[in-house]
Amino acid sequence: MRDLQILPKDLLSVVKPGEPIGAFFYFVLFVVIALLLSRGLRTAVHAAVAKESYVDRTTVNFLQQIGSAMIWVIMLILYAHLIPELRAMGTALLAGAGVASVVIGLAAQSTLGNLVAGISMTIYRPFRLGDTLQVAAPTGTEIGTVENISLGYTTIRVQDGRSVVLPNSLAASQTAINLSPGTGRWQQMIAIRLSRDTDLETASKLAREAAAQVVGEAAVTSCFLTRVDATEAQLELRFQASGATNRDTQRAAVMLALDRKFTAAAHGASSPGTPATQRPTFA
Repeated sequence: MRDLQILPKDLLSVVKPGEPIGAFFYFVLFVVIALLLSRGLRTAVHAAVAKESYVDRTTVNFLQQIGSAMIWVIMLILYAHLIPELRAMGTALLAGAGVASVVIGLAAQSTLGNLVAGISMTIYRPFRLGDTLQVAAPTGTEIGTVENISLGYTTIRVQDGRSVVLPNSLAASQTAINLSPGTGRWQQMIAIRLSRDTDLETASKLAREAAAQVVGEAAVTSCFLTRVDATEAQLELRFQASGATNRDTQRAAVMLALDRKFTAAAHGASSPGTPATQRPTFA
């Protein structure tokens, strides 16, 4: 009975942080805790991405990696403070991290500003991929579709094909007008390249009819001329998909309907090569 009472005291003396076995025991314990926390964070992030398909995966994965790195750093600092022989190193790590954060913050103010603004936009979502925005740019007021939202920059594709790249700090601070017709709708764009001799008015009408067969007439927003050169003209067809999960499917269905519509028009022409019925290419 006395041996049984002494055993717990001996066990506690062995697992003291100052003993080699105790230091190894706590090292394993902290590693297990860090692994569990990192796995829990990864599972939560993957569940969020699967639930919200409009979330930018690059941004979320980057934030997950930052979170995992912070977990390991915190566990290392706590372990170093727990072990007497490493306590001085833990204090030095804290001081070094503080100095490094100040130096990095001063050296990369604009980059960190864009990063913080990107995280804020990811959380609050003032606009989403596929939304049509009116923003202020050095060239004046620009209207375009949001193509990409990363941690540093937001890319908007305007009607003439140009890309307006906005730093997230500017995109978050300026007033932007969201022109998307309705919450939860996603604008899609298909470029239609035709011969220069094609009847563009007839081609635009055919494109609208083909898109209306798939998404409905109300969802077709526009079809306008965006480029003309010596041999080729380009129309841009825009329509609203009904949701994020089926936008790619609807876009593919519209392209198939366009091909069938123009093929049928070409076969029904009174003479081969009629300008109004020449088959275009789609992108």
